[in-house]
Amino acid sequence: MAVTPIDTTIQAKTDNASAATKASKAASVNYDSFLKLLVAQMKNQDPTDPMKASEQIAQLATFSQVEQAIKTNTNLESLLKSSALGQADSVIGRTLTSADGKTSGVVKQVEVSSSGITAVLADGNKIPVGEGVKIGDPVVTTATGNSGTTESGT
Repeated sequence: MAVTPIDTTIQAKTDNASAATKASKAASVNYDSFLKLLVAQMKNQDPTDPMKASEQIAQLATFSQVEQAIKTNTNLESLLKSSALGQADSVIGRTLTSADGKTSGVVKQVEVSSSGITAVLADGNKIPVGEGVKIGDPVVTTATGNSGTTESGT
């Protein structure tokens, strides 16, 4: 039993940097700026009414929490991308039917973007992979050249 060759190109559509990565870079710049402002504030504070140490620590802790939340978002975004690539790989070579049942065909390649994955069929049609899409078993070519699929809902 021979398997029909399939183009397994995964086209990852990515911008220069993700939103979480940009936010992380901005936070580190802002964190440095925050520390400079805190030091300047300490140097230039009114000696008759100095800032309490507890207020300084509270400001630093709050900013650290924001920075950690941004780093967590960056890690989650990376995990989601990895998951999307795994899902994309599992779709290539299978028969896909759109949720409305109007478009169907063998998946030639998959495009991964921030909004999810889009399957590109052998005939050039594109189907966003999501709720209601039916994914069949891989197309298998027999020695006589006949091909067939069996369908299973996912």
